[in-house]
Amino acid sequence: MATQPSPITVCLIAGNEAARIGRALASVAGWASEIVVVLNEDVSDGTDRIAESHGAKVYREPWKGHIAQKNSAAEKATQPWLLGLDADEEVTAELRDEIGALFGYESEDHITAYSMPRCSYYCGRWMRHGDWYPDRKVRLWRRGKGQWAGKNPHDKLVVSGSVGRLRGDLLHHSMTDLDHHVRKASQYSALFADQSNPEAPKVGVISLWFRPMWRFLRCFFIRLGFLDGWQGYLVAYMVAFETFLRYAKVRELQERESKNRISGKS
Repeated sequence: MATQPSPITVCLIAGNEAARIGRALASVAGWASEIVVVLNEDVSDGTDRIAESHGAKVYREPWKGHIAQKNSAAEKATQPWLLGLDADEEVTAELRDEIGALFGYESEDHITAYSMPRCSYYCGRWMRHGDWYPDRKVRLWRRGKGQWAGKNPHDKLVVSGSVGRLRGDLLHHSMTDLDHHVRKASQYSALFADQSNPEAPKVGVISLWFRPMWRFLRCFFIRLGFLDGWQGYLVAYMVAFETFLRYAKVRELQERESKNRISGKS
């Protein structure tokens, strides 16, 4: 482990996350040279005080969406390397030491970012198989060499240059219980439908039936989700359900718009 802080700025965005953000910040405090936290301007549960107690620089900004908010946090970094972290994540000691070792020698210039496996805790178990693992995420990058992109809320870091691979896990404390998972599935499927291309072909049998079936088979059997016990079955089932829900909501939207056009012509 490094004897002095690594030349890293840890970047987080958060809403009312007082119940979870302390764990994330404790996993990097004293190890990273700088912590930047961008909070929604309406945060009122003490998240700001928790962040400040861990030495973070706290900024309040209007909510601009996951992607713009994360880019705003990255723009405030002063260190040569950035580590993106969510409020429900935690850097393990193994990952911390592995990252710290990168700065013990001159790293190769052509490597501008690193990916790491993310391990999620779900219904009392760390998920080590199926669609949820290794769930690699590019989260460590040279300042100025990466930018958040994608479609909200599913952001993705786009980097210029080669991406190296780390082995230590980033822990993910995402779903508090099954009800939380169901609510998230409903919210994300609604966003998926809202962001769908109105000119796209009508959703049919393949998307409503075969896509969900394939996702279950891939998650539970091909990617060995069954080795994670009943939680592995639940994840595979929910992955299939989420897939069905997304395309069902797009179909519902297409039907509604079609009826509106017909009624508008009559």
